[in-house]
Amino acid sequence: MKELKETRAGFGDALAFIGKQNSKIVVLCADLTKSMYMDKFRKKFPDRFFQIGIAEANMIGIAAGLSIGEYIPFTGTFANFSTSRVYDQIRQSIAYSYKNVKICASHSGLTIGEDGATHQSLEDIGLMKMLPGMTVINTCDYNQTYAATIAISKFFGPVYLRFGRPSVTNFTEKNQDFNIGKAIILKKGKDVTIVSTGHLVWESLKAYKFLYEKEGIECEIINVHTIKPIDEKTILKSIYKTKCILTAEEHNYLGGLGESIARIITTKQCNIPQELIAVNDTFGESGKPIELMKKYKIDCESIIDKVKILLKRKIK
Repeated sequence: MKELKETRAGFGDALAFIGKQNSKIVVLCADLTKSMYMDKFRKKFPDRFFQIGIAEANMIGIAAGLSIGEYIPFTGTFANFSTSRVYDQIRQSIAYSYKNVKICASHSGLTIGEDGATHQSLEDIGLMKMLPGMTVINTCDYNQTYAATIAISKFFGPVYLRFGRPSVTNFTEKNQDFNIGKAIILKKGKDVTIVSTGHLVWESLKAYKFLYEKEGIECEIINVHTIKPIDEKTILKSIYKTKCILTAEEHNYLGGLGESIARIITTKQCNIPQELIAVNDTFGESGKPIELMKKYKIDCESIIDKVKILLKRKIK
């Protein structure tokens, strides 16, 4: 049985590790140190930790300034506050001048749960991927978040790193190499391609098991942790084989992973059907994460249903 761990804990643990490796790393938090698991860094490196308070715009401006002095700032708050609340500051002070700032966002998507629609960020991937030069990463478990945090500390340029609140299955390899921009094929198959990101990767793997064992359907499961730049080569190779694709994400279907895949299909003139697992252009609500995923049809059962629909649409 796989253990359950919080993705945000992977971020916090990695932050403490890279702080020891590189004295240029500084951390800024907007009054959510414990929620972001930044305590370990704060205790080990108090001179490089800055508690900005509930002043997210100031946090982004300070981070941009620190980067001019060759520091590597990591900012931390919830996804909603990391993006929409400070979008002007990110665009003008970080993206436009290509500052080496890492914008790290926890509590993304519906699975923030009981905090409800005001805190559930379902637009953030779209907002961030539209900024020229911004790298966008959405991790699926503790181990991958840990590895991604280390990887972005060595990467020059603005990065948006997105992860979640709840404890989820920790299934990727420990001490893995995280290659920014490179998708990972988790399962090989010939019938349908499932491209997923974040919490939906595990849901896709559960769907794979059911579909293969109960229906004999072979799905190719691809973990797209980097949404921008996206790994077109791996995705195209898969869909040329399966002739259909399903995308799965914990985000609005507008502006997310699914639209990035649709662009690839269109620009490469691939005449194949696509189905999307995503929130259907609506705000969320308060509830248990598992209940919200079921209601908004972004769970394993919804993936299974969409695969069957997709196979009916598939051109023989």
